[in-house]
Amino acid sequence: MKVSKLAANLIGSEIVKIGNEVNDLKAKGAEIANLTIGDLNSNLYPIPALLKEEIQKAYQNNLTNYPPANGLLSLRKEVSKDLKNRWNLDYSPNDILITAGSRPLIYAVYKTIVDEGDKVIYPTPSWNNNHYAYLTSADAVEVKTTAETNFLPTADDLRPHLGGAVLLALCSPLNPTGTMFTKEQLSEICEMVLEENKKRGVDEKPLYLMYDQIYSNLTFGAEHVDPVSLFPELKEYTIYIDGISKCLAATGVRVGWGFGPSHILDKMKALLTHVGAWAPKPEQEATAKFFENPENVNVFVEDFKGKLEESLKVLHGGIQDLKGKGLAVESIEPMGALYLTIKLDYIGKTKPDGSVIKDSSDLVFYLINDAGVALVPFSAFGEAKSEPWFRASVGGLAVDEIKVMLPKLENALNNLK
Repeated sequence: MKVSKLAANLIGSEIVKIGNEVNDLKAKGAEIANLTIGDLNSNLYPIPALLKEEIQKAYQNNLTNYPPANGLLSLRKEVSKDLKNRWNLDYSPNDILITAGSRPLIYAVYKTIVDEGDKVIYPTPSWNNNHYAYLTSADAVEVKTTAETNFLPTADDLRPHLGGAVLLALCSPLNPTGTMFTKEQLSEICEMVLEENKKRGVDEKPLYLMYDQIYSNLTFGAEHVDPVSLFPELKEYTIYIDGISKCLAATGVRVGWGFGPSHILDKMKALLTHVGAWAPKPEQEATAKFFENPENVNVFVEDFKGKLEESLKVLHGGIQDLKGKGLAVESIEPMGALYLTIKLDYIGKTKPDGSVIKDSSDLVFYLINDAGVALVPFSAFGEAKSEPWFRASVGGLAVDEIKVMLPKLENALNNLK
């Protein structure tokens, strides 16, 4: 049966495909160390107790009708205060938009700025920019990055592509790599964006910068940096993506926020009124109450990210041990988020059954079946399937489970010839 061209050519999520395989095997009794999903085991990492109490209280108080289109004023006020206190960013409640997590915000940024055929620039690997570019019929310019720069784009990488572009999409800490921009790296890119906008005429669209900092509170020693803090004149061009999904272990609570220039945020709000992508009113009310005391956030985040960092260190150390044993593996020291970047250089190797690992997807499914280890290849983030790099998320496993998994991974890799 016929469907729209957009629907017919839409590419499904490779992460979901891998996840389905994992779930099928687990349903049959298999033990799988699931390092795929950028989510959290809520039994290991429950949301803050006070936040849970406030959500329950809001439902008991029957706050179950529509919230305002741009979010509860009480929450937008608290977000405004938090941005000032935490990052010294000045955004009024009117310049903040609350949605059901960050995905509607990213989609709205694309739909608000990008016309069919407009040039959009983003690095690979990066999360879902390829899909949002497709949904907006953008002229997507994918800038390939390398391990030498922690898979973050440099100003030199981006410079040849800025002419005529309307959107540059960046993320730090980065999903899928868990790496971060330094002040120097981001400053060079910001200066370049400002230079490009000085060339634009009054009738031309500016080059906007979408900055996804959903993981900004989950950093390990490194300092999170953002464009407007570095260059206040970028405020009229920068749209931020943020929220509680990651920093409060609240992926299913669905409270995100964007902030940026009023004329962009107002159009995003208008667009999303037709989509209905609001965060539920009780969850908004509870988040506002939780943020009233900044210590609520600080205490939870410090404990939570300490646990994530421990898991990531164990996994990183385990991969480095395998490297020391002569296996063709590598990992990049994690800087933030809940991800470790792992290289498994086994594409082209032969499995015990005589078949060949022809690409990264083949290796993923081999490891699921023969090691009980599930990873996501960078091909899910816009890279070629020939690339031997993978994302490992520690949000779903306890430290002990990671330790048990490592010998199984070693054995499976040793069986490839």
